[in-house]
Amino acid sequence: MFGFTEEQIKRYSRHIILPEVGGVGQQKLLNAKVLVIGAGGLGSPSIYYLAAAGVGTIGIVDFDVVDFSNLQRQILHNTSRVGVPKVESAKMTVEALNPDVKVIAYNQKITKENVLDIVKDFDIVLDGSDNFPTRFLVNDACYMLGKPLVSAAILRFEGQLTVFDYRNKETSPCYRCLIPEPPPPGLVPSCQEAGLLGVVGGIMGTLQANEALKLILEIGEPLIGKLLVFDALKTEFRTVKFRKNPKCELCGENPTITDLIEYDQACEVRF
Repeated sequence: MFGFTEEQIKRYSRHIILPEVGGVGQQKLLNAKVLVIGAGGLGSPSIYYLAAAGVGTIGIVDFDVVDFSNLQRQILHNTSRVGVPKVESAKMTVEALNPDVKVIAYNQKITKENVLDIVKDFDIVLDGSDNFPTRFLVNDACYMLGKPLVSAAILRFEGQLTVFDYRNKETSPCYRCLIPEPPPPGLVPSCQEAGLLGVVGGIMGTLQANEALKLILEIGEPLIGKLLVFDALKTEFRTVKFRKNPKCELCGENPTITDLIEYDQACEVRF
């Protein structure tokens, strides 16, 4: 009925037997296009699980190369690929895992000039970047294009995650409802300065993939208007609700941000 090959039926059998997924849902996954910003600590597990689930097209944006210091947390890469562009390493890993998946690699920095062209052809965006300027730029582009955005952040022993569904701009808060503008450079320490327990990226990146799959399959309750906070030392999750800010400069009643803004590079991001 769905035109699955025998190999696909075997590969996705645990999905297909789920009533909430089934053949219809698996076909949705194969037809889906997801863009992941960053092939690092968050992007690695997100991309890996999206590929394993059979998401048909995965775009990956990263302009860095694999470094030894990445391997403590960035599971898409390995020692033999040190010095290789991360997008190429990620593509090799995904293609070895699941030949059904088409990988579109963007070995470039997200900028005001290219972000709309990159984002426009994808259904959902996962932001795993590590700096405020990129996060604000990706958020504003997703808002302007009406694309759902799954955003996560990690530092030390903590992770945070939320979903902005810009298909429903009237009801969904935006990233700027949480943080109106980037903090001054140097105010928030980077992972290089403060450190990061590698597994925190794995946990939060996997949760990002989970939110993306829920959006594609149209099941469950996405984290819209909710900030999920994870404490690795206590192994505790807590959820903080937040609302759309009527005075938000992007999505409020009288918006003043109508074009993309490219901020100066700042520090590692935290919500």
